Amino acid sequence: MSKKEKKEKEVKTDAPEKVSPAGEDTESKESEKPEKETGKVKSEQGAAAGAKLEAAQAQIDDLNDRLRRSLAEFDNYRKRTDAEKAARFEMGERSVIEQMLPVVDNFERGLATLTDDQKSDPFADGMEKTYRHLMTALEGLGVKPIEAVGKPFDPNYHNAVMHVEDEEQPANTVVEEFQKGYTMNGTVVRYSMVKVAN
Repeated sequence: MSKKEKKEKEVKTDAPEKVSPAGEDTESKESEKPEKETGKVKSEQGAAAGAKLEAAQAQIDDLNDRLRRSLAEFDNYRKRTDAEKAARFEMGERSVIEQMLPVVDNFERGLATLTDDQKSDPFADGMEKTYRHLMTALEGLGVKPIEAVGKPFDPNYHNAVMHVEDEEQPANTVVEEFQKGYTMNGTVVRYSMVKVAN
């Protein structure tokens, strides 16, 4: 490269930068444009990402809510079925007890007809032991006889089938029991059929 060419090159590099009419540097203005555009793109991407995040969070909240509701429904279903099973078992047990009570009545009627001489008979003794065993088994299931004779009439336990005028007895008192009533775990299985004094 000759000396002349070197000087021309130096003159070109020393030349003042182009200045816009407003006195601003055009090169710096041009370099700012891509940065502004890049910032705009970044803010648009950030807004889109934020919207996606909000939509995802809303979906998560909805799914969590559905899961909580499903768990609550399942818990209620389990409790309801447990209660229904217990009620069915109690109804079945009650039905069996109701069918056993006439057998108890027949035992009591048969044993009540025995004379003193017949009570010493081994057969009658065996029947009495069987009756006691049956009553012990029923008591184990929570079955108890309802006390009636001499007690005040209670419509929750007694079924009055006859009234009698009796001045010796206080009013509204049970004077005779025709059929023994029973409760099972505090609930009436069969009402006592009674005669009540007025």
